[in-house]
This record gives sequence, structure tokens and C-alpha cells, in this order.
Amino acid sequence: MSAALFRPSLNWLLIFIPVAAYFEYATSNHTAIFLTACLAIIPIAGWMGEATEHLAEKTGEGIGGLLNATFGNAAELVIALVALSKGPQMYDVVKASITGSIIGNVLLVLGAACVAGGVRHRVMTFSGPAVRSYSSMLFLAAAALVLPAVFHFIGGEGIVARERDLSLEISVVLIITYALSLWFSLKTHKDLFSGPAAESAVVTDESAGDDGGHRPWSTGKSIGVLVGATVLIAIVAEWMVGSVGHAAESLGMSNVFVGIIVVAIVGNAAEHSTAVMVARKNRMDLAMGVAIGSSIQIALFVAPVLVFASYLFNPAQPLNLVFSPMEVIAVVLAVLVVEQVTADGETHWLEGVQLLSVYLILGLVFYLLPDHKPGLGH
Repeated sequence: MSAALFRPSLNWLLIFIPVAAYFEYATSNHTAIFLTACLAIIPIAGWMGEATEHLAEKTGEGIGGLLNATFGNAAELVIALVALSKGPQMYDVVKASITGSIIGNVLLVLGAACVAGGVRHRVMTFSGPAVRSYSSMLFLAAAALVLPAVFHFIGGEGIVARERDLSLEISVVLIITYALSLWFSLKTHKDLFSGPAAESAVVTDESAGDDGGHRPWSTGKSIGVLVGATVLIAIVAEWMVGSVGHAAESLGMSNVFVGIIVVAIVGNAAEHSTAVMVARKNRMDLAMGVAIGSSIQIALFVAPVLVFASYLFNPAQPLNLVFSPMEVIAVVLAVLVVEQVTADGETHWLEGVQLLSVYLILGLVFYLLPDHKPGLGH
């Protein structure tokens, strides 16, 4: 028991929930509120992931896979919805969190997994057909980000209404494609993905359990934790989003950098640890599924949902999918690099270093890049 108590765990960061609450209600230190809220969200996101995994075990393979796919990025979705509710002035952060999650998963998460696994295993292999399917979906995601931006710059001024219509129509296409991809992976071609799916139930328990054993939760406990964690994230995200502008200014960061790097890392922290852990056990199929699959969810599910939600929060000025040129370039580069790394069905630590290097370079560019001009529209 004592050994489990002192074992490193994301739950240690739960102490930052009351700390963030103190700064929120007793001080006006926006930087402290932002930093402590970011740290507080990390373990809550881990709870959401664990509850989803346990609930999936109770519902059977098909529904379980659907639950994992739907709630896999719930933390990022809740944070983005809170930001979206603040109005058009937060649209840059919302968009940046979308692109940041995509490039963060395929470069930072996958890169860290390759390094972590590569230092223990000389060469790690994975399923070619499954990863090629992931890569095709990533290219679709890149196209969905590139084309609205191209339309914006080719169309010139006075096409704001058309941009919104185009973004809404693209969102419909993406959500339908996402549903069909679930049908493909869970029903018609589930054998291609059976390896990662079979292992996924074990991962959370090994990473979060006290003794590494398999201790399934009841359905009631899983739903309770999922609902409670969602409410907690919404509350803490409210604190974080409310302080983001002041914190970014005091820390010398642009809103776009905060969305692309900080918010994306915070929302994906639980997935980062899972991918690294399974890669160290030479389960690169599962690590690829966690990293690349999460990016696909963000592009094909979370982004369209945010567009739809913006019509409820602010129907006069809804969110569009016109991303800044640098965001578009970053996503395209990330997709191309991942395609190169995964094309041969095997990887090693040096390829992980290369992915991390691209992510670091992009991070430096976004840090030094000022907030893009209003000409892009919202």
C-alpha cells in the first residue's frame, strides 16, 4: 500500500484544484489562475479517459469502441466549448486548440512514444493496413483545414457569409465521414484494428491502478466518474479560459500559441502518458492508435461539433474553419512527416526524435509569431 501511495501518478496534480479555486476567488492573479487551472485539468482528463475505458468494457466491443471514439477527446471538447461560449474574441484560441491537438498528437505524443519505446527496443513494428487507414483520414483532415483557407484568400473581401456556409457544409461532410470511419473500424473491417482494440482495456488499469492489476469499475461508478469529471473540467476550464488573455500577455505568449501548445498539451496529457507507456512495452499498434486516432477524432468529430455549437452560442457570428496560414502549414507538415515515418510499418527512437524536432520547431515559430491579423475573419 505504501509503495502504491508514493508511485508517480497524475492524481498528485489534483492538489491544484483547490489551489486554482483559491487564486480564482481570492486573488486577481490571472497568471497563477491560468497555470494552476492547466495543471488541475490534467488529472481530471485522466479520470475521464479511465471511466470511458471501464464503461466500454461493460458494453461490448461495438458500443465500447464507439464510447472510446466519442469520449476520447472529451476533455479538449469541453475546454473548447467553454472558450466558444465566451464569444468571437476567443475563436482564435478555439481554432488553435484544434490545430494544436492535431499536430500535438501526431508529433509530440507519437514522437515521445517512439523515443520511449525505442530506447528499450531496437526496432518496433506495427500494422501497416491500420496505419495506412489512419494516414488517409489524416490527409482528409488536412484538406478540410486547407481548403477553407484557400477559399478565403482566393475569394477576397466580402465573402464572410459564404465562408460560414462553406465551413458548415464541410463540417457536415466531416461528421458523416467520421461516422462511416467508425462503422469501418468497428464493423466491416474491425479485424484490421483488433490488435489495438484488444489491448486498450488493459492500458488504463495498468497506468492508473494502484497495483497494476485489472480492477473493473461498475457501470454506475464509471458513469458517475465520467459525469463528475466532465463537470469539474467545465468549472476549471471556465477559470482557465477567463484568465487566458491576461496570462498570455504577462507570459509573453500570443493567444494562438496558448491554444496550439498549452491548451493542446493540457487536454491531451492523459493520452500522452498512455501512448508512452504502451510504446515502452513494444505495443506500437496501440501507441499509433492513441496518437493518430486522437488527431483524427479532433479533425473529424470535435471540429465539426464546435462549428455546430457556435450556432447555438452566437448564431450571428458562428465559428468558421478558416485557419491562419501558419496553422494550415503546420498541419500539412505534420501529416506529411507522419506519413514518412509510418510508411514502412516500423519505427525506432531516431524517428521519434525527428517528430519531436518538428514539433519543437513549430512551437518556436508559433511562440515568436504575433497573433494573426483580423483579416482572416472569425
